[in-house]
Amino acid sequence: MKQKEILLFGATGQIGRNLIRKLSKNNYKIIAVTRNIHRAGYILKTQANPGYLELVEINNFDIRRIDDLIKRCSICVNLIGILYEKKKGQFKTIHTDLPDMLSQRMSKFKNDKFIHLSSLGIEKALDSEYAKSKLNGEKKIAQNFKNSIIIKPSIVYSVDDKFTTNFMTLLNRLPFMPLYYDGKTKFSPIHVSDLVNILYEIINGNFNKLTLECIGPEVLSFREIINKLLKSIKKKRILFPLPYPLAKISAKILQLLPNPLLTEDQLNLLKYDNVGSGLYKTNIDLDLKAEKIFDVEIEKYSYNWRTGGQFTSKNNLEKIK
Repeated sequence: MKQKEILLFGATGQIGRNLIRKLSKNNYKIIAVTRNIHRAGYILKTQANPGYLELVEINNFDIRRIDDLIKRCSICVNLIGILYEKKKGQFKTIHTDLPDMLSQRMSKFKNDKFIHLSSLGIEKALDSEYAKSKLNGEKKIAQNFKNSIIIKPSIVYSVDDKFTTNFMTLLNRLPFMPLYYDGKTKFSPIHVSDLVNILYEIINGNFNKLTLECIGPEVLSFREIINKLLKSIKKKRILFPLPYPLAKISAKILQLLPNPLLTEDQLNLLKYDNVGSGLYKTNIDLDLKAEKIFDVEIEKYSYNWRTGGQFTSKNNLEKIK
């Protein structure tokens, strides 16, 4: 059977690595673009079956080299995104200009599908530079490439994420946890394996010209998520609502860290629910199910943040005996 080639941007993240495994197992060859082949190569090469992954190093979005790759592939998947800016203008470069350029090139060479990962719950968040850059990227793609597919997931979680793992680290170390906006912001978290299965069906199926909101099986408030994480790591912490003026001051301070725990832009974004908007179809509407339950999945890796680690579980102790 002839291999089918997929051009993948953003391969080193949790979604990219899982997608590489899924595609290679199903006879797709992946051309993964990375900025640093030496730093990323040792991670990515373990994700695919031998002969199914080609790594290509491209810096500064070299259009000539990107054109050469696009000519080889019928489908391009863009997973590149950032949560905060290290310098001003990065949101626009990554979330608007890059998808604009890629969708133009895909249209020029008349490729089959351009699949772009955006974000859920950003339509009303016009006080967030992150949200505005994502929305502008979506508009550019729709203008440039008629068969574009825009995927808008809620929070994506797994053992390799930067959401549950960061919060479990904080909850493990701090005696308290501030709740922004009283912890009422709603999310519909989706496990990375469920999202990857949806992406695979989109790639492999007869889908085009689609904006799809990807949601998990539950709607949870931020307070509920924190409580579930606490229960899973077997900790008790003081949860207190943080007034907006104090939250803004804390964000100003935290965003100065090399890897910010919270920025002013993220604080603005946190005002808006991260659930199905009703503006677009969801994966459920297309019978693309996401079934993994938040409590069940975090239990599989939360022992890393418990006192005693994996040996805190009676079941694990029995297995050792």
